[in-house]
Amino acid sequence: MTTATMTQTKRNPELAQLSINTIRTLSLDAVQEANSGHPGLPLGAAPMAYVLWTKFLRHNPSNPKWFNRDRFLLSAGHGSMLIYSLLHLTGYESVSMEEIKNFRQYGSTTPGHPENHLTTGIEVTTGPLGQGFANGVGMAIAERHLAATFNKENFPVVDHYTYAICSDGDLMEGISYESASMAGHLKLGNLIYLYDDNDITIEGGTNLTFSEDVTKRFESCGWDVSMVEDGNDLDAIEAAITAAQGVKEKPSLIRVKTQIGFGMPHAGTSSAHSDAPGDEAVAETKRNLGWPEDKKFYVPDEVYSHFNEAKERGAEQERAWLDLVTSYVSEFSEEGKLLENVTSGSLPENWEDGLPSFEDVKAAATRVYSGEVINAIADDIPAMIGGSADLGPSNKTDIKSSSSLAADNYEGRIIHFGVREHAMGSLMVGMALHGGLIPFGGTFMTFSDYMRPAIRLAALSELQCIYVFTHDSIGLGEDGPTHQSVEHVSALRAIPNLHVIRPCDAHEVREAWRIALNRRNAPTALSLSRQGITLIDREKFATAEGTAKGAYILAEANGGTPQLIIIATGAEVGLALETRETLQSEGIATRVVSMPCMELFEEQTDEYRETVLPSSVTSRLIIEAGVRHGWGSYSGPKGATLTVDKFGASAPANVVFEKYGFTLENAVAKAKAVL
Repeated sequence: MTTATMTQTKRNPELAQLSINTIRTLSLDAVQEANSGHPGLPLGAAPMAYVLWTKFLRHNPSNPKWFNRDRFLLSAGHGSMLIYSLLHLTGYESVSMEEIKNFRQYGSTTPGHPENHLTTGIEVTTGPLGQGFANGVGMAIAERHLAATFNKENFPVVDHYTYAICSDGDLMEGISYESASMAGHLKLGNLIYLYDDNDITIEGGTNLTFSEDVTKRFESCGWDVSMVEDGNDLDAIEAAITAAQGVKEKPSLIRVKTQIGFGMPHAGTSSAHSDAPGDEAVAETKRNLGWPEDKKFYVPDEVYSHFNEAKERGAEQERAWLDLVTSYVSEFSEEGKLLENVTSGSLPENWEDGLPSFEDVKAAATRVYSGEVINAIADDIPAMIGGSADLGPSNKTDIKSSSSLAADNYEGRIIHFGVREHAMGSLMVGMALHGGLIPFGGTFMTFSDYMRPAIRLAALSELQCIYVFTHDSIGLGEDGPTHQSVEHVSALRAIPNLHVIRPCDAHEVREAWRIALNRRNAPTALSLSRQGITLIDREKFATAEGTAKGAYILAEANGGTPQLIIIATGAEVGLALETRETLQSEGIATRVVSMPCMELFEEQTDEYRETVLPSSVTSRLIIEAGVRHGWGSYSGPKGATLTVDKFGASAPANVVFEKYGFTLENAVAKAKAVL
């Protein structure tokens, strides 16, 4: 790291203490005004945050999205007033004093837990403990990959740190171990975490549940671990961060022993953790800190001046970087053009030309087609990076023209996440938030449960993450019900802002990837089969362009006026077409609607939806190898479903489908029953 360390200046002890107590009292006043919140962490962690933000953090409050800034994450998001105070004091426009006073109120930019899409300067949406910890690992991976891709001798155009403050609760969550293991394995020396080691949780002391040796745990994962015995010792904190920056091939954890709720009447106890302390306790705390009791939301002028130095410093740092980039582009024109695309978040021009046409496609699983799409466009979209949770050969996620990302090869675009689905989901969030990359990750659909919290946060944070979920039904076969997805597609559809696309053939798979890659501010989940699908004659039936609208008329009824509509998704569309053929041979006019994405269909106009599913046609049959939950609005009062509403079974896929009623005879019978 060459450009990331700031020039150190001599500290003014009185001004430093005044600044720290300003952070503390702003946080305290905001929590009391809202009558809710978590004052304990901001009061205890203010000194380490002050040192980091004034001595080390490279950022520009006037341009919060400067690409080569350091990233700071408050993994312990419940202590959100800590970061809101820092953003306000350093001059971020998104957090005015009015917003500080509106802490936790409707419509404010200071919600109970930080939200990156809502408040400029917040890097990561945190609150669910452990997520921010893992997001930071994803950010560090992104920085190392982009640095390996672009940096040249004397041109460190990507060169920054990821810092975080994490808590006891973060380290208790299993995801912290998954992601810490990954960070140590990849030797991410650009990752420095400050651990607010205060021995307190909501229920009491951490010794109720947490007695492991944290130092040994992290050292065994390949981290450098140091200790600051007094969380108010600014020199020791500064020395520890400086030392961590000198550790080039290990992530660093700095254990900072703090007192939760420092200065409060119940400091050091669970009573200081959360909830408004009350007016008397606020007054006593201010007395203990030597602060004027009668002043609320008070910021001394000299504190504003001190923190606002970050604006001038950050602007100068960004200017120096822009000059470096200008020289880089001049000397390395091809790489420079790509760097400009990456830093702006733009897709390359004409990338869609590389999508496969699948003109002479053969019958295969939709997971196979997905792998073909990835490899057809990967070289055209260098920002695509990803892999699998140890299921690459099954998920078909490997980029064949690339190599594996490793500690000695950060340039690789194939990420082996290991058997760490939850960490994979959160690392993808971190990579997407870092910028410059489009992460994708694969596993079996049933294991989406392991990563659901991260998927939810990607949706909430409006991030482009692409999930490649294969083996998406009882069609998985012999592995049995533990691995066979039944309820998972429906459960994913319930997450707001997540598009779940279950394509029926190669052409819909191609369109699904087109949709996912053009959807820059939201995640997409692809639901793909393990078993081969029935080939669909696209010259005879509709093209797959309708995938973009979520549902479309694949096969029209004879005469154009249907008596019955069959709605199907994924691998079961083939059965729907066979059923239609039988019914029409018997004089029953039947329309087949392919509905790969409910969410996209709901975004269409009322007129379009009525065209596809006219309300006058109440005889309907739903065919999907998953639970019927969520299909009620489409089946209607007279409709029937051919779905899976119990767990699967261990047997060859064709046997399981037969036993569960996915046969032509049963589908025809169900269709006739609703006429």
